[in-house]
Amino acid sequence: MADANAKIPYSLNSKKVAEATTFWLHKRGVTLEEIAELVLLLQKKYYPGLTMEECVHNVEMVLSKREVQNAVLTGIQLDVLAEEGKLLSPLQEMIENDESLYGVDEILAFSIVNVYGSIGFTNYGYVDKLKPGVLERLNDKSTGQIHTYLDDIVGAVAAAASSRIAHRKQAEREQELGQPHAPEDLEAASRKAATDKLQPE
Repeated sequence: MADANAKIPYSLNSKKVAEATTFWLHKRGVTLEEIAELVLLLQKKYYPGLTMEECVHNVEMVLSKREVQNAVLTGIQLDVLAEEGKLLSPLQEMIENDESLYGVDEILAFSIVNVYGSIGFTNYGYVDKLKPGVLERLNDKSTGQIHTYLDDIVGAVAAAASSRIAHRKQAEREQELGQPHAPEDLEAASRKAATDKLQPE
C-alpha cells in the first residue's frame, strides 16, 4: 500500500504558468494593448502599415515563451513582496527605492530581450530611457506601488515583440523575392501569403 504521506513529485503545469503570467500583469495594471502601443511606437517608422492587431499578436507570442513567463512572475513577485515589506534588508530598501546601483531588474529584463536576438537591446534602451505610455505610469513613485521590476519587464516584452516583428517582416521580404529564409521566421510570412491569395484582384 502506498504511503499516504508520500510527496507527489513536482510536475510543471505549463497552462497554469501561462495563466498566472497574464493574471499578474493585469493585477498590476498592465494590459497587452498598452505593451502593444510601445511596440507600435518602436516599429511604426520602419513599417508604416503595421497595425495594433499585429502588435498585440506579437506581444502575445512573446508572453507565450516560458523564459518570458518565468521573468514576469519572478519580477512581479519581488515587487509585491517589496510593497508588503517582506524582503530582508538591505534588499528591501534597494527594491523599494529602485536603487540606481541595483541592476538585477535590468538583468532579468535582458533575459526577455534575448529571446528574439540582440537587436532588441536597442529598442529596450530606447523605451527605458524615454519611458513612454505605460512606462511613465509604472515609474510614478507617488502611487505607493513598487514597479522596480515590472517597468523593465514591460519595456523588455515590447522590445522583444518589436524584434519578432522585424524578423518576420524580413522573412516576408525574402519570401516575396524568392530568397532563402530561416524556418522560424516563416509563420507570419506564410500567413501573409495565404491572406494575399484570398484578396480579390
